[in-house]
Amino acid sequence: MTERKQPLRVGQTIEIELTDHGSSGDAVGKTDGFTVFVSGGIEGETVVARVIEVKRAFARAELVEVVTASAARVRPPCPVYEACGGCQLQHLSYKAQLQLKTARVHDSLERIGKFNGIDVRPTIGMREPWRYRNRAQIPFGEQDGGLVAGFYARGTHRMVDMDACLLQHETSDEVVQTVKRIARDLGISGYDKRQHRGVLRHVVTKVGVHTGELMIVLVTKGSQLPRKKLFIHALREQFPQLVSLVQNVNSKRTSVVLGTENRTLWGRETITDTIGGIRFSISPHSFFQVNSQQTEVLYREVLRAAALTGKETVVDAYCGIGTISLFLAQHARQVLAMDIVDAAIADAKRNARLNGIANVQFAVGKAEELMPRWYAQGVRPEVVVVDPPRKGCDERLLTAIADMGPARVIYVSCQPSTLARDLRFLADRGYTVQEVQPVDMFPQTAHIETVATLEGTS
Repeated sequence: MTERKQPLRVGQTIEIELTDHGSSGDAVGKTDGFTVFVSGGIEGETVVARVIEVKRAFARAELVEVVTASAARVRPPCPVYEACGGCQLQHLSYKAQLQLKTARVHDSLERIGKFNGIDVRPTIGMREPWRYRNRAQIPFGEQDGGLVAGFYARGTHRMVDMDACLLQHETSDEVVQTVKRIARDLGISGYDKRQHRGVLRHVVTKVGVHTGELMIVLVTKGSQLPRKKLFIHALREQFPQLVSLVQNVNSKRTSVVLGTENRTLWGRETITDTIGGIRFSISPHSFFQVNSQQTEVLYREVLRAAALTGKETVVDAYCGIGTISLFLAQHARQVLAMDIVDAAIADAKRNARLNGIANVQFAVGKAEELMPRWYAQGVRPEVVVVDPPRKGCDERLLTAIADMGPARVIYVSCQPSTLARDLRFLADRGYTVQEVQPVDMFPQTAHIETVATLEGTS
């Protein structure tokens, strides 16, 4: 068979009408029947774009000029938005972002899940969709002979040095700039990814939005932090709200930010913050939702969907540090929760003790292995909550859920395509999708969280 000749080449400039958006936020159009993804474009626009990548079935292009602009187009407030790969939708009005996310969930349910007439509610957005991230992970490096800190340019390993990120808490910006200044003054080098040398790899900040507490994590390539005492003194002097200063050692060639070894340089090992009145202890490795305001919105949607009366047994799969579990435990007879990460379960147990919540049990293990085992042991919950990673749920877990026969299944998803796939699996086994509620946890980006409610037939 003769392979089809590619209609485009890298570097070619094309004029194209954009008719849709892809899952990454890029606009989509066709030229000679060939799909092209255009970063910075908007559905309904005609643009001039430059081709930067050609694959067998599609091409990627960057915006050069807007010929016919969408009414939803706005000027991005971030000065490095076009260069930075941190967010994708600043050029789209926030109202249009929410509409786009609702449409993406609806399209996935129809196209992948083969559902018709599903009640997809309008995405719940933020009143102020900026400065919402309570955690920052900023890479440090060497560029043109000097220390830089910022995000990587879209689709590259080239760092964009920046002074501020409009999605991060203001304190995180202050920390990054201060660490950059101190490191330069003390002669501490940034990490060279290609040569695998240098000292400072990342700075991680965690801000207790409701408590005001601050954690700073200095991620270093080796165990040595040159002029450590001066570094500690300078940070303590600059940030009176600092309660935890940690060195994390990551000596591997890896894109994973944190290594396994933490050394507390000053203060406590953890900070605390609250969600809906529940206190959580947060360590450098703890997974804690980055948008505190919308996390409370999301969890209240889960609680509403669960419709608990206080008599139910609830199973919470993928429980992490116990955030959803502890929310639900206040309104259920008991909660049985699981997660594959030992450290997360240790944090979850600590958080239960911290809040005096005794009707929740945490177990370590894979959800797709524990759930069938619990079913065989006779566990029959009235409500099951799942909050899986982007790849969705393993079929063994979904089968065990269907076998258990809970009255309600609440599926919290960060990926519409796998949500649609898994909902179809459960629907084919007797469950009915009652409602789907998207929540915008990550304004200015293409990411979307969704709470789907299913009910059994019995």
